[in-house]
Amino acid sequence: MSTAKKHIREKSAYPGYKRAAEEEFGDTLWYLSALCRRLGLPLEEVFSEAISIGGFRVQSAASDMLEGALANVVIPMSTGTVDDTLFELGRSAASLLEPKPERRKIVLFAKNYLDALFAAKLAFSDVARGNMDKVRGAFLVPASESLIDFDSEFEEEEQLPRKFAIRINERSNGRSYLQWQGVFIGDPLTDNIADLDGYRFHDVFHLAYAAILHWSPVVRALIKHKRKSKLEYDENQDSGRAVVVEEGLTAWLFSKAKELDFFEGHERISLGILKTVKEYVAGYEVSQCPIKLWERAILDGYSVFRQLKAAQGGWIVGNRVERTIRYEPLESRN
Repeated sequence: MSTAKKHIREKSAYPGYKRAAEEEFGDTLWYLSALCRRLGLPLEEVFSEAISIGGFRVQSAASDMLEGALANVVIPMSTGTVDDTLFELGRSAASLLEPKPERRKIVLFAKNYLDALFAAKLAFSDVARGNMDKVRGAFLVPASESLIDFDSEFEEEEQLPRKFAIRINERSNGRSYLQWQGVFIGDPLTDNIADLDGYRFHDVFHLAYAAILHWSPVVRALIKHKRKSKLEYDENQDSGRAVVVEEGLTAWLFSKAKELDFFEGHERISLGILKTVKEYVAGYEVSQCPIKLWERAILDGYSVFRQLKAAQGGWIVGNRVERTIRYEPLESRN
């Protein structure tokens, strides 16, 4: 209802209405599914009973399942507005707030849910699929074989290094310097802020993205490993705009991390932050990485950052094969 209110109030100034509405309806479906599971009610039975209440037209269509020739498509006949149907959905939701709601009340909620979906002009399949992707990405650790290596089709000179050790040290002038294979890369960095917070070591986050997500236009630019053999990658994935997106995302995340003691002692990152991260990178290849992998890249990157900041330098050791990044003291290597 809150999402609908914003759409009505802000009209075209609220461009994310459809996506936001799909997410809210998806969360509602998740709660309904959880309630039915705890009460031992099969979700498909609940929806079957919901459409039998009335107000739906059944239309047959060819089935793509081997077990059946026809599938029935149920179309709500409700003429109610979004406001009207959401009000009814809210009323039926209130009736579920008891220790063990009756089956008929859950069925009525499912019926009102379908009516509200229809009034909001949303596809049930998009809502369900979007919620499953969200839940899996946020809570399930992805299987390594399901993750994408964005460099697999390119020669070694256009790949992010499979393994790397980057030396970062801070000199007496307060600037940090990066070295890869004995060669200085990038520009010396300072914090560029009156409140010294260690941002001069922020390249560690780009290296964490490279090691764990297999993505970093910034690192590609630093070591000159852009994928120029394929124009669409050079122009759309490794371009200056992609570099700006990554730098902007990193700076925004740093401002949030700073409020949270740079994630010291944290085992999770809020879903709100991770959703914003996904919005930042929409349209780029890294958007295919699940939220859980982003969480790991951020937390592991900040773990190394805190050690770098405390020691004012060190080695950043990354392994793209294992998708890991770790810290070593400066004196640990020649």
